[in-house]
Amino acid sequence: MTWRTVKRPADAAAPEELFTGQWQNRPSVLDDYKPYLDDRWSEGCTNAWKLWEEIVPLGYMGSYQRVRAYLHDKRTSPQPVTARPPSPRTVTRWVLSRPETLTEPEHLQLKTVRTHCPELDALTRHVRSFATMLTELQGERLPDWLDAVRQDNLPSLHTLAAGIARDRDAVIAGLTLPWNAGVVEGHVNRIKMLKRQMFGRAGFALLRKRVLLAP
Repeated sequence: MTWRTVKRPADAAAPEELFTGQWQNRPSVLDDYKPYLDDRWSEGCTNAWKLWEEIVPLGYMGSYQRVRAYLHDKRTSPQPVTARPPSPRTVTRWVLSRPETLTEPEHLQLKTVRTHCPELDALTRHVRSFATMLTELQGERLPDWLDAVRQDNLPSLHTLAAGIARDRDAVIAGLTLPWNAGVVEGHVNRIKMLKRQMFGRAGFALLRKRVLLAP
């Protein structure tokens, strides 16, 4: 053994300090349900069997022993054991997804995040309201949406709102009228794809033929 191998266990004040490495922080089937367990624990429900019965209908496929071990740690730990917070990328996906496409555990986790962060709660409301305007062509709601955004302390969203307000009439038209530039953008993307495929292999004459003759 090297001296570093011996020094690490010698310096540890408690066995828990040695529990590090590749086996730590591995994803568990219980991770998605820990926020729910934490909330129920805070409400005073500490019965592992009852909590296991509650999360099974929500989609939990793991064992009762895993739930019992998690709650045992909460009982014996000097500091409260809580679930790992979701990553910013994960929360972004939840906010930008249609609510009906989220699973029940994702709904629960997003609800927990919104409860603990008023700014994210306000951001989620504004994003989903704008998505409704966009998908249902409700451009007449844009002025009210801009006013609502300005009332919340969301500097980044204020920047977006200011840019929209500068060209408000055009944005309202885009959110109201059935016409859009989607077909044109599709052709532009197709031409760019053909150009990338031929880069360094052929000249403009062949590119022109492929653009004109491709379906």
